[in-house]
Amino acid sequence: MTIIGGLDVHRAQITFDYLDTETGEIFTGQIRPASRSAFREWLGGRRFGGCADVRLAVEGCTGWRFIVEEMQRAGVRPHLAEPAETASRRGRKRRAKTDKADARLLRNLLLEDRLPESWIPPQLVLEARILARLYLSLSADRSAWLQRIHAQLYHQGVPAIETLLTGDGCAKLVEAALSPAGRQAVLTATATIQALDQQREPLRAQLQALARRLPGPRALTAHFGIGLLTAAVIWCEMGDCQRFRNSDQVVRLAGLDVTVWASDSKRSPGRLARQGSPALRWALFEAAKTSARPASPDYDFYEATRQRLDAKRATLSVARKLARRCYHTLRDLGAEAISDADETTQAA
Repeated sequence: MTIIGGLDVHRAQITFDYLDTETGEIFTGQIRPASRSAFREWLGGRRFGGCADVRLAVEGCTGWRFIVEEMQRAGVRPHLAEPAETASRRGRKRRAKTDKADARLLRNLLLEDRLPESWIPPQLVLEARILARLYLSLSADRSAWLQRIHAQLYHQGVPAIETLLTGDGCAKLVEAALSPAGRQAVLTATATIQALDQQREPLRAQLQALARRLPGPRALTAHFGIGLLTAAVIWCEMGDCQRFRNSDQVVRLAGLDVTVWASDSKRSPGRLARQGSPALRWALFEAAKTSARPASPDYDFYEATRQRLDAKRATLSVARKLARRCYHTLRDLGAEAISDADETTQAA
């Protein structure tokens, strides 16, 4: 006997639809609230009658992590569906889309072996992703507040201060001719940046320490331009590279592939897809910036592309090269790429 079903997860409830392949009976309903404890209780009941082969599918949207973790804990085989591909396999909508319809679609795709599955990262990678994305969020907030200061200075006619947060820059800020409200805005922004730095720097050190300890990110630092921080971000965002057929898929994962719209004789200029991981794209672009240095192995390629196009597109071209190199490095490591060196040593 096999149980095959789908779960549609929302903040308020989890809608389920599963089939008992032996009896042909279909069970539907909802789990409320949509929490770890409620879902654990639902899985732990006598619902599946001691069936050893239970397979449930859930879309890889917000909330999938606790669902998958509880399924693994209960001995249920989880299937993580890629949201965009799942939606495309729904076909044209003939009626209103509902939670029941979504759960039924997942069950049918899994039953027909047509479910577009995503990789389920181990906890080590998931935790590293949270830290990396938190660091980048804090960095983005810091940049936004820095831009607010520059905007306020320009708005009040103060000459540009290039190094705002250095000792010399702070001295110039004190002497700047600002209105009372403008000075308050600048002081508030400066205090906010300092508070963000207090949260951001320990995260940076934590990610760098992770990169030193783990074999995957440590191997990536062998590539010119990739430091400990960018190695940690690239590693956790790429994950297990054995799941990719080729390096083109990694470039697509980073959103660095170029899309071109064409119809008959009309063709628009190529644009970045930007549909992949923003964190991975940031790390590859930051690493590729070092190709402007004469010591870089990509310097000649960068210079030729810069003269033909511009510096930004030259950097993006190098970033695509780095993505392919990182793919091969992690793929060659195999399972070791996403393993914890300390845990492996203790187990041995």
